[in-house]
Amino acid sequence: MRERRCPAEEYYVQREVLDEIRLDEVAEKETCSTEPSLTERVKESLRCSVPRVKQTVLNWVPVLGWLPHYSIRENAIGDLIAGCSVGIMHLPQGMAYALLASLRPVFGLYTSLYPVLVYFIFGTSRHISLGTFAVISIMIGSVTERLAPDSNFIVNGTNGTESVDIDERDARRVQIACTLTVLTGIFQFLLGVVRFGFVVTYLSEPLVRGYTTGSACHVSISQLKYVFGVKTARYAGPLSLIYTLVDICRLLPQTKVPELVVSLVAISVLIVVKEINDCYKQKLPLPIPIELIVIIGATIITHFCGLTSKYNIDVVGEIPSGLKAPRAPDVTLFSHVIGDAFAVAIVGYAINISLGKTFALKHGYKVDSNQELVALGLSNTIGGFFQCYSVTSSLSRSLIQESTGGKTQVAGVISSVIVLITVLKIGALFEDLPKAVLSTIVFVNLKGMYKQVLDVPMLWRTNKVDLLVWLVTFTSTILLNLDLGLAVSVAFSMLTFIFRTQLPRYSVLGHVPGTDLYLDTDSYKQAKEIPGIKIFRSSATIYYTNAEMYLEALQEKVFSAGVNGLSQGNGVALHGKETSTHHLSKGQVNWAYQQDTAMFDSDTECHNGIQNIYEDIEENEKACVSGTHSIILDMSTTSFVDTVAVKTLKNIFRDFGEIDMDIYLAGCQACVVEQLETADFFSKNIPKTRLFVTVHDAVLHILKQKGQSLPLVNRLTFNILID
Repeated sequence: MRERRCPAEEYYVQREVLDEIRLDEVAEKETCSTEPSLTERVKESLRCSVPRVKQTVLNWVPVLGWLPHYSIRENAIGDLIAGCSVGIMHLPQGMAYALLASLRPVFGLYTSLYPVLVYFIFGTSRHISLGTFAVISIMIGSVTERLAPDSNFIVNGTNGTESVDIDERDARRVQIACTLTVLTGIFQFLLGVVRFGFVVTYLSEPLVRGYTTGSACHVSISQLKYVFGVKTARYAGPLSLIYTLVDICRLLPQTKVPELVVSLVAISVLIVVKEINDCYKQKLPLPIPIELIVIIGATIITHFCGLTSKYNIDVVGEIPSGLKAPRAPDVTLFSHVIGDAFAVAIVGYAINISLGKTFALKHGYKVDSNQELVALGLSNTIGGFFQCYSVTSSLSRSLIQESTGGKTQVAGVISSVIVLITVLKIGALFEDLPKAVLSTIVFVNLKGMYKQVLDVPMLWRTNKVDLLVWLVTFTSTILLNLDLGLAVSVAFSMLTFIFRTQLPRYSVLGHVPGTDLYLDTDSYKQAKEIPGIKIFRSSATIYYTNAEMYLEALQEKVFSAGVNGLSQGNGVALHGKETSTHHLSKGQVNWAYQQDTAMFDSDTECHNGIQNIYEDIEENEKACVSGTHSIILDMSTTSFVDTVAVKTLKNIFRDFGEIDMDIYLAGCQACVVEQLETADFFSKNIPKTRLFVTVHDAVLHILKQKGQSLPLVNRLTFNILID
């Protein structure tokens, strides 16, 4: 092969026409596989050596690989500043998001402590901040309220009134949340061990963004009761969001004005200062910790002004100092929360890995998706024993950790130290913090999720299928609650994928003058069909779900509209057993499941049937069919073939051959050729010489066999020798 470059960026190639047999000779195809056998791979995996053990330990415990090489000079200052900044954010967010999980605020602080330390040891991302997150918190809250509603803890008062035993209810909800968290961690750990990190690929970006936007609506509605100071009923299941919103609207006349005023003031201050942080983030050395300032200010004002006693403002209440002893989960609850645990595991991992890969791509390092599953699973499992609920990474905290100079997860350890100090010594000082202030912190931090609504006009312009996934996900999450909404969303997303593979675009290709290109004749005016040769291509892989449609489309494209006897009704195979004088049966036949005459030579009924059909076709129809003598199937888009596809191709060769049409394959990938060989596709009736490297190779071969020449060949920018 000779090739030379020209200044006009044209190229000239001179080579022989290559079919698959000749390609194997020219390219010197390997006759035996270079991949190790299954037995060899098992032996290799069981082989033990010092380097192998060391590498295995480093893979499972990544901190041992990077911490000994930690550069204090380059990383310490940035990690210290980032750790302090994130730790300050952990305090208000931890307490606020605990309310979403229907737990006391102190459990949000525990959740911001233990899992972060575990991730420091096992995680591979250098920049994400693990801890509480709004979407995961509301998913946990839906479970705790469903399994431990207020109605289960009603006690009779001394004066005959009924009240809720708050302490017993909260203890039960903590037990449920911790049990759910442990099971979530077990799922994530096991999926990581079996290298199942790719499972998150089934959650497309439109699905995740639509789901988190719908979850943000759940979060907002759940916090309105604290803003208005009303007591709403607890709803669970489908339409619970609608019922809650209607209930809040019904109770608006009972709004506590002092709590509403506190909420409005707090939310105004938060919005203004956060906008200042965004506008001057290039000039400010650190963002203003307005959330911490607001909760400190609100606590001081509430305590010294006596707002709790004067206006009956609902406050956080007792925050016990010190750490809790580890506690085993209630395994009897596993059967009640197994579905919720799997949903939390998948959603938490999807958020975590998407953020991790974003920062890894930006800073030029690799995040191991399977190890991330293991790290997140261990963080949840161990955290669940220490009365933490499920965690994932937070976008707002991760951005702060990265933008303030954080280089490693040492920043996470420093943030945990700040949370630990708060839990041990300072936590009791926040007992007079109004819950309405924590709710406003949640509202303001949902800004990024609500901005995802802007995806709708963008997807309308770029991809309407993804828009449909986004809208269905958002709607199902709103109406069906978080667990059912996720299941419906994933199912619908998979259906769109199936429909896209079942309904590909089928094209007849034409030759572009002066090139070796063959393009869709419906899309390109200069693409002209070669007389007598029909080149057919599908935009999707041929397999069992679309094999029949592939055949129908091939019939429609090959035979002109005048040959109605060949394709009536829903489409008919060429070798139907039942015939009539002038037309075929209207029944739909799947060629892939018809007997293969190449394998069953005694099947003469099919042969006689097709002969009878074409003996009865009108003369003008025969003339139309006889115009095409060769069909080239462009297989370049096919990535695999299954047994149905193999049988389908065999039947195409057989049945078109019986009406004197030659079938050729072109552009098969090497893996597809190997699969065809394994399936015994090639035989005396279908030799390998019918398989060509490119469509143009097949065209030139056909022209030579028919003793024809194509004027276009003389005007090609490159020449291919046929001899």
